[in-house]
Amino acid sequence: MSDHLHFLESPRRDPEPMSIPVRVRNWNEIYGQYEAEGAADQSARCINCGNPYCEWECPVHNFIPDWLRLIKQGRLFEAAELSHQTNSLPEVCGRICPQDRLCEGACTLNDGLGAVTIGSIEKYITDEAVRQGWRPDMSRVVATDKRVAVIGAGPAGLGAADILVRNGVEAHVFDRYTRIGGLLTYGIPPFKLDKQVVETRREIMEGMGVQFHLGVEIGRDKTLPELLDEYDAVFTGMGTYRYVRGNLPGEDLEGVIESLPFLIGNVNRVLKEPASQFPYRDLRGKRVVVLGGGDTAMDCVRTSIRQGAHSVTCAYRRDEENMPGSRREVKNAREEGVEFLFNRQPVEILGEESAEGVRVVRTELGEPDDRGRRRPVPVPGSEEVLPADAVIIAFGFQPNPPSWLVEAGVETHDGCRLKVGGGSGRAEFQTSHPRIFAGGDMVRGSDLVVTAVFEGREAAKSLLKSLGIETVSAARAA
Repeated sequence: MSDHLHFLESPRRDPEPMSIPVRVRNWNEIYGQYEAEGAADQSARCINCGNPYCEWECPVHNFIPDWLRLIKQGRLFEAAELSHQTNSLPEVCGRICPQDRLCEGACTLNDGLGAVTIGSIEKYITDEAVRQGWRPDMSRVVATDKRVAVIGAGPAGLGAADILVRNGVEAHVFDRYTRIGGLLTYGIPPFKLDKQVVETRREIMEGMGVQFHLGVEIGRDKTLPELLDEYDAVFTGMGTYRYVRGNLPGEDLEGVIESLPFLIGNVNRVLKEPASQFPYRDLRGKRVVVLGGGDTAMDCVRTSIRQGAHSVTCAYRRDEENMPGSRREVKNAREEGVEFLFNRQPVEILGEESAEGVRVVRTELGEPDDRGRRRPVPVPGSEEVLPADAVIIAFGFQPNPPSWLVEAGVETHDGCRLKVGGGSGRAEFQTSHPRIFAGGDMVRGSDLVVTAVFEGREAAKSLLKSLGIETVSAARAA
């Protein structure tokens, strides 16, 4: 059969996941890895569309058909090099991106034939290439005399640092934590992203010339004026850490838990690095209700299962079709024992001193809101109570710019997202302070890891241009 019709003789095959009874009792990643033969077979399913929709739907616009072809041909190191031309964290995005809503969702074969396993192959490329000794080719980099400080070692900061060093600029990354990754390390559970993956990325980036200054908090250990004195420019990508309150009666009761501190406290315990500001919340034997429908809510319900909760329920105010979380994560959570209650809007958290339940009301979807999403409309007389010993609030996060940044003249939208670009002679991703650039969640609000990577990279390109340095465009494989 013609290679172009390989998808007919070889169906979609995902790497084997760990069995459910085993995976809910440990913190290991649940998905296995391809062998070279399996990766080549699945890559060969790509029909190399004339207009690759997968590439357009990818926020970093990966050259997906090109590196699939290279893997099909056994050219692993070339695939790794090409993958890194557009993405600074491909092995991370291959694990945690919602491919079902992005590249794989746009795959031509997704219409009944099974999309190409793009995410799993992306993960395989870097994991296997690094294991075999591949490292980014820096041989053509020409050093400049420029130095840039990057505040935040999360996805946006790492994306920016990657572009800077590839263009001959010294990149010094400052972060208050003792590990790189930000929420990649401390927020995303290990069963989705093994922390050694992030540590390996640190080794790779240090080998490229990135210099990390960890355990250093700007505003406490080092000031912004000091950075501006020592460096030619500053990029800030500190993410979003302020959670969105539901303003529900009873939200301040004991047993009502913020999602992010809960997740960070759990990861710190797994890493055996306890932090006093993020205490471990033990949900063993408890009836847990998680409010929210995004990926953070899925992280919370699946973490609760692994802690040994008696029961875990996820209540979301819209239907399953309109749930913002990854379909894969919802499937995994359901397999692991989570009960989903859709079209349920929380009204009140019940209890005297500690949480005892959540009053919810059924909803129907009404007219679209200003973002095009249909509004949940409460159904009169449909209230019910969900028993709960612990209630986790997972309504999302907002940027919370530190005072020292605002005091430096960096403007914000209503005291929240940083203003960048937008006329007045301002370059893309440049703040109102001409030597400070920003990108990622601090600029656009809470979003995907891959989007933060893209904005960090694009902001770095804009910053380089302001320093008089022309960047080299990414090139496809021959």
